[in-house]
Amino acid sequence: MVYASESWIISALGAGLYGSSVSVLRRDRTEREGMIYGWILSGNKAGYTTVYEGEEVSCNIFRTLPPSDSNEFDPEEDEPTLEASWPHLQLVYEFFIRFLESQEFQPSIAKKYIDQKFVLQLLELFDSEDPRERDYLKTVLHRIYGKFLGLRAFIRKQINNIFLRFVYETEHFNGVAELLEILGSIINGFALPLKAEHKQFLVKVLIPLHTVRSLSLFHAQLAYCIVQFLEKDPSLTEPVIRGLMKFWPKTCSQKEVMFLGELEEILDVIEPSQFVKIQEPLFKQIAKCVSSPHFQVAERALYYWNNEYIMSLIEENSNVILPIMFSSLYRISKEHWNPAIVALVYNVLKAFMEMNSTMFDELTATYNEKKKEKEREELWKKLEDLELKRGLRRDGIIPT
Repeated sequence: MVYASESWIISALGAGLYGSSVSVLRRDRTEREGMIYGWILSGNKAGYTTVYEGEEVSCNIFRTLPPSDSNEFDPEEDEPTLEASWPHLQLVYEFFIRFLESQEFQPSIAKKYIDQKFVLQLLELFDSEDPRERDYLKTVLHRIYGKFLGLRAFIRKQINNIFLRFVYETEHFNGVAELLEILGSIINGFALPLKAEHKQFLVKVLIPLHTVRSLSLFHAQLAYCIVQFLEKDPSLTEPVIRGLMKFWPKTCSQKEVMFLGELEEILDVIEPSQFVKIQEPLFKQIAKCVSSPHFQVAERALYYWNNEYIMSLIEENSNVILPIMFSSLYRISKEHWNPAIVALVYNVLKAFMEMNSTMFDELTATYNEKKKEKEREELWKKLEDLELKRGLRRDGIIPT
């Protein structure tokens, strides 16, 4: 289905693309490109009055995607498989986008053809390995969402379903980043107060997306969506933070660094009234990160103290945060293997001392006393073990 000014556009799009030989495609490509690009760039919109009740766009872009070459394909390391017929597909996509963006475009007429089935087929194409195609699909779906109000809820529901399958079943879908980018714009346009379905999508779908192994491929877009939700409704901060704590990576330092970066983005927009609700579990986790033997994790956590807004929140609540952080910071300042981390820790300790010197001195004294007590206990245990071994020797028993 397309609207066009001249019937030759239909022919040029080549409805029979997938039945043509490679030699025919190459021979006709230059002519087709010249015809369609010339029409697109001309700005001539006078012919958008005719409705062509065909399937020229559908039959050119909708197709069964080939399976991945190998189950061992790693999207972070391996090159994607590019679409061999991309020069033709690109023309179809550009024509379709120009059609959707035309001032003469009439959704009331087009809705007969751009329907739920059309959207489902479009969403399936987001699994294409070719990033060029996914980029065009992103623009197409965004335009459809903006112009077809009756399809908006359906589009959101289907994206929801794609993400749920991705998280809980397949862990494979190439277009997650692109769909999240579209969602970022959609979330930004949500009316207040947020509907229950939108809040549920955040907690039940977006937060669990943090658990997948390929998080690095779409984390920036995911974090943006999370922050958009919190800017819309600050009361969602607590369930979001607790959700991140629940799914905090235990064995992957790279993911920990990503989580810490996202947390800083959240803290940049958090309201003080929401901060006090989550400060204890949050800084218990940060204390663990600061203590990490992986220097990038420790470094990323310590960089929080370079953020002026976060520092103001810490200072206002130092009586709660300082006791949580002190033991880890003091121990690291004496024991950590990386001198750069030790230097950062000294700066943090100095900042805490300036914030609340009285509590800092009390915690220092308590820490030293506990350390001495622990050393005494260890010494007594060694003496008791030594005495036990001597007693066994006197009895003719060789200790093992």
